[in-house]
Amino acid sequence: MGYRILLIDDEDDILEFVKYNLERDGYEVFTASNGAEGIQQALKVKPHLILLDMMMPVLDGIDTCRALRNSPVLKNVMIVFLSAVGNEETQLQGYDAGADDYINKPIKMNILRSRVQAILKRISLPENNDKLHIDTEHYEVRKGGETFILPRKEFQLLTLLYSNPGKLFTREEIYQNVWGNKVIVGDRTIDVHIRKLRQKIGDNHIVTVKGVGYKYEENQPAEEE
Repeated sequence: MGYRILLIDDEDDILEFVKYNLERDGYEVFTASNGAEGIQQALKVKPHLILLDMMMPVLDGIDTCRALRNSPVLKNVMIVFLSAVGNEETQLQGYDAGADDYINKPIKMNILRSRVQAILKRISLPENNDKLHIDTEHYEVRKGGETFILPRKEFQLLTLLYSNPGKLFTREEIYQNVWGNKVIVGDRTIDVHIRKLRQKIGDNHIVTVKGVGYKYEENQPAEEE
């Protein structure tokens, strides 16, 4: 999961210009053209940072900022004013309304990008608790705070798929690596073991490629045969 940024401004060219540049930096960027629309959008996408214009129709920046701060869901979001009104009194009003920073227009994109980067460094993204960890030394599988002790073949099968995420392992490769050439097993043996693994670690990691084999993905809905 990356950082989400919401731009609230009534100037389309500003929205387009800033959105384009921030998306190039890898942020997920949303836009709104006035304060009322911005509040609705913020409640929907729950951004980490809001870049807010001061002078807007429907609801101006000061009232929008106050409304955001009064929302239990949004009260801790980072808010930065982008405004052509740069006098000290207006800036103080912005900070009094709850803003974290104030940047004057016209926007110098390099400065804005640096300020955005510095602000977002204060925010820690939640860890992906769905990530799988395989401990081959202790024969353990950990996911989301849980530890699983798998039967030997299930562990070997999962370890094989996990060893190269995204790689498609054919049924023949799986038989050879997990059971070996000297062991004869039924056609549905792999399917049974895959089903048991999905029951234990969830069905969003092991992907079925019909008629071919299986592959491991970090977060991918599994396709049943």
